[in-house]
Amino acid sequence: MMTTPRPPRWAETLLSWWGHPDTLEEVQGDLLELYGYWVETVGERKARWRYGLSVLKLLRPLARRKQPEYSTPLFLSPAMLQNYLKIALRNLIRNKAYAGINVLGLALGMTGGILIFTLVKYHLSFDNFHANSDRIYRFVTEQHRETVSYSDNVPSPLGKAFRNDYMFGEKVARIATFTDVLITVEKGREIQKFKEEEGLAFTEPEFFDIFNFPLLKGDKATALTEPNTAILTEDMARKLFGDANPINRTFRLDNKITFRITGVLRNLPANTERQTPIYVSYATLKQYNEWLASDDNWGGIVSAMQCFVRLQPGVSPALVEKLLPAYVRKYRPTSKNIHHYKLQPLADVHFNPQYEGRMPKSILWVLSLIGAFLIITACVNFINLATAQALRRSKEVGVRKALGSVRGQLFWQFITETGLITVTAVAVAFGCALLFLPAVNELFRIKLTINPVTDGQLTVFVVLLTLLVTLFAGSYPGFILARFQPVLALKGKVSQQNVGGFNTRRALIVVQFAISQILIIGVIVIASQVRYATQSDLGFTKEAVVMVPMGSDSEVQTMKTLRERLLKVPGVNQVSLCRAAPATDNNWTTSFWYDNRAESENFAINVKSADDQYMDLFGLELVAGRNLYPADTVREFVVNETLAKKLNLKSPQELLGKTLSMNGGTLKGPIVGVVRDFHNRSFHEAINPICISTRSSDYNDYAVKINLANAQTTLGALEKTWSEMHPDQIFEYQFLDEQIAELYQTESLMLRLIEAFAGIAIFIGCLGLYGLVSFMAAQKTKEIGIRKVLGSSVGQIIWIFAKEFSRLIVIAFVVAAPVAWYAMSAWLKGFQYQISLGAGVFALTVAGTFLIALLTVGYQSIKAALMNPVRSLRSE
Repeated sequence: MMTTPRPPRWAETLLSWWGHPDTLEEVQGDLLELYGYWVETVGERKARWRYGLSVLKLLRPLARRKQPEYSTPLFLSPAMLQNYLKIALRNLIRNKAYAGINVLGLALGMTGGILIFTLVKYHLSFDNFHANSDRIYRFVTEQHRETVSYSDNVPSPLGKAFRNDYMFGEKVARIATFTDVLITVEKGREIQKFKEEEGLAFTEPEFFDIFNFPLLKGDKATALTEPNTAILTEDMARKLFGDANPINRTFRLDNKITFRITGVLRNLPANTERQTPIYVSYATLKQYNEWLASDDNWGGIVSAMQCFVRLQPGVSPALVEKLLPAYVRKYRPTSKNIHHYKLQPLADVHFNPQYEGRMPKSILWVLSLIGAFLIITACVNFINLATAQALRRSKEVGVRKALGSVRGQLFWQFITETGLITVTAVAVAFGCALLFLPAVNELFRIKLTINPVTDGQLTVFVVLLTLLVTLFAGSYPGFILARFQPVLALKGKVSQQNVGGFNTRRALIVVQFAISQILIIGVIVIASQVRYATQSDLGFTKEAVVMVPMGSDSEVQTMKTLRERLLKVPGVNQVSLCRAAPATDNNWTTSFWYDNRAESENFAINVKSADDQYMDLFGLELVAGRNLYPADTVREFVVNETLAKKLNLKSPQELLGKTLSMNGGTLKGPIVGVVRDFHNRSFHEAINPICISTRSSDYNDYAVKINLANAQTTLGALEKTWSEMHPDQIFEYQFLDEQIAELYQTESLMLRLIEAFAGIAIFIGCLGLYGLVSFMAAQKTKEIGIRKVLGSSVGQIIWIFAKEFSRLIVIAFVVAAPVAWYAMSAWLKGFQYQISLGAGVFALTVAGTFLIALLTVGYQSIKAALMNPVRSLRSE
């Protein structure tokens, strides 16, 4: 469509600055009409000269001209607000499709924002309710060997030694936690069994002075001072004893130790790292694990033992950390595993992945950015549709201006419409958030609630979000509408350039597509890495292997007898006794001495206890030597290829016959075999040096290889046979491939989140795309009719729409690709074994985006292309 050339910009600017506001628009309209006439009669060059001279001549009259004074209503007076709301409702009802697309787009973006805000707020609130939480610290350990490893545990004696040696700790408490324990309760002649996943903690009484976990029954000062005493949470007491008073009732732990209940804790809040429901006296630990309870046990650390301290006021953690190396010099002077004890602030416990923090802050940042992206995408979608819609409203604006409306009134009129849409979208977003909340809770295994009435922070967030979205999404379209010239508007000569032009909307669409493509690339990369980690050859067989925990009272003979009985179960092919599967997070890593050397090596070895059937069942391949001989104690070792590499040996054969010694010399024997390397941890970590040996006292599981054709029948028979040997225990099992998948739980969680939010972003973008194509089809109705009359095919008509968005997708990809490449490369650095970030990932993203765009614009494009040209041209 031909557009009238613009007058000189300097003259327009000068006129806008100098002219009286009451007469400015009238003068501008007259001059524009004259300018159009001059262009047609004398040409554009002379027209520009005449326009400039006219402006200069009018400066003095304009500056001196006085207009009769009249009062202008305030833009935000009650009467004006009422008028804005009434007109806004009429406009939205008249344009239902436009309003519906905008409400749905904003609602989806805000749904993501509300859910993410609730989730982030929940995690940021962890353990912030304790008194003096800024003075509470956890002792942690850095282990310096060839590399540095980090542990949230410490040697058992450290807490007692620090309490006795220094006065810097106001309160010091040790706590040893054991998960998946068996709790039994006698009810008359019946014995009820409970498997507690969160477990039980042997706790020093000072623990409840440090942390704000109040007792509802019992005395905090004395509840855990005596051996064999325990306190329970409300829910646990109700679970074990119903509504009866639990005080002085008893329960048994692993059918070994009896505890008397001396207190009941208020249920622990969801936002604390400590979710253990049973606490027993630390003095009883010696009965359960004598080695761990020893105050002379500085030789190693285990995952059960933690120690907390509340420092005296004014004592800095740096001062305390300077004192801790003295314990290493005193109790571990010759160890190559050099311990560095540190203090970790309580506020860092939930977030630090080095020390088993469950929610790294990087994930919260990613979620927050995704939430912002969703809201920005929704706002961009709104701006796009609103500016496109502005052409249809040009005559309305012209009439309003002719009747005396000024820019401010028109701007606030559009802001009111935006506010109505936003408020409606917020209401819909709350409904969607409540609908999706159960899925979020299940995904994160938490119990979030959304209630703006009781949650003040959520209310403030939603109010601020509503205001920001209204201003951000409504300001630009409102400014565009308010600046229409009334003469051009009433004549219907407002062009694309007057409403921001296609370039503005192109830029906004590029932003939408770029955000969507970044998320799509993230989905593809994370899914590919998780698939690579779980489906790659791990160096051992994981299919059709069931891991069955042993009974807590299993003796050597019981293990052997049950193994023989399990082998007789139809569908069972092999059974092995072991500590754990080849790849697991249940690892024992220790220092060792090689070939009778005087000093230990400067790297640790991963010790796997297993019988002689282990290698055959898991398909571990020997590259030198032989398998282990049957035994119940450590007599010989099979090691992996990595050990040879770490010792700088030329071939695995050089290891055969050499001696390994560990655990203070109590575990010692020759190397009789070398297996091909296999992954013993997740793909986050490199393969460790490994040794396998028979040690029945360290066995935890039966590894059972079954025929999957009759899996359910076989599992039922396994349970029956196992329960006959352990009638007072609870049978459990897990397939090994499921166990390995749990090593990538965080990655799987991220994948599902990004998939969901990418889907929302894409859907919002498609809504906007559909709306814009509909508008383009309406604007180009006559153009399409003329093209069809002149012989254009349906394909050529469709290409008019397709080429526009094809360019935008390519531009968006150019923006998104480097951002996504940088982000995903940084994420993949967390894996020792990773996929390559090749061109295929980006090609798939572009192809997927083209397909989504094609499906979105296809219907309207084909509909416009198939329209009868007689109908589109008959108004001419």
